[in-house]
Amino acid sequence: MKTTDYFRTSVMMRRPDLKAEWIEYVLNNSVRMVIQPNGRVRRWAFIPEVEKYLRVVTESDGETVHNAFFDRRFRM
Repeated sequence: MKTTDYFRTSVMMRRPDLKAEWIEYVLNNSVRMVIQPNGRVRRWAFIPEVEKYLRVVTESDGETVHNAFFDRRFRM
């Protein structure tokens, strides 16, 4: 999995409970995808283990992970 420096140094430090397999699951099985005005791509998928939706934000290439967090506001 490709990641940005920001993801490695900031996101994973603040959210050590995130699992790489969850992030990869979202990238491969998203239920919604939105392209932001800056070109980054948001994807969401439900993670049954924690019963929450995980949002993963990638760079415009669609594979380099920039951010990931459980999105309490996401609704289908």
